[in-house]
Amino acid sequence: MKETGYFITFEGADGCGKTTQSKLVQEYLENKGYEVVWTREPGSVGLGQRIRELLLHYDGDVAPRCEAFLFLADRAQHIEHIIKPAVKEGKIVLCDRHTDSTIAYQGYGRGEDIEELKYLNNLATSGMKPDLTIVFDVSTEIAQLRIGAEKDRMESAGIEFHKKVRNGYLEIAKQEPERVKVVNADNGIEEVFEDTKIIINELLNQ
Repeated sequence: MKETGYFITFEGADGCGKTTQSKLVQEYLENKGYEVVWTREPGSVGLGQRIRELLLHYDGDVAPRCEAFLFLADRAQHIEHIIKPAVKEGKIVLCDRHTDSTIAYQGYGRGEDIEELKYLNNLATSGMKPDLTIVFDVSTEIAQLRIGAEKDRMESAGIEFHKKVRNGYLEIAKQEPERVKVVNADNGIEEVFEDTKIIINELLNQ
């Protein structure tokens, strides 16, 4: 392993299976002897959990820009208190959602200015970027079936919104092909995991 650890993010529209895959990767890497930290955005611990509750379950209107700033506030706390220290200690950090979610959801989905969001992401993370981002691409129709009837505030945004989010992720992958890898998540869990392991092992030179 390099002198510091690795920062790997898992992205995709709601229902893509990224959380399941990130947990499988955690088990896979721990079995190989790596020290792994699994975390998520929004709301890993402490202050972030309170922000997560607001973002996902607040029942009033939330302005798109307010929504973006809440995600960014959570991210700034997350980077400083969890991600940076763990990577510095040589651990592999697996993060369920990060900066690309803001671009896909608030940028492509909500229509906020993407260049402004990129600037704010950079500010919130102090310029720290993932070593690898895996986008789990799933058709919007399959994703909606996976989510089911009980949906949080973001999941309930409507099919057209989620189509924009999916296309946003694919555009991000086109713009940053070295960092962002796309996995077909229409397939079953095991097949998706096999594709994911190939990408992870390439990063770790295994």
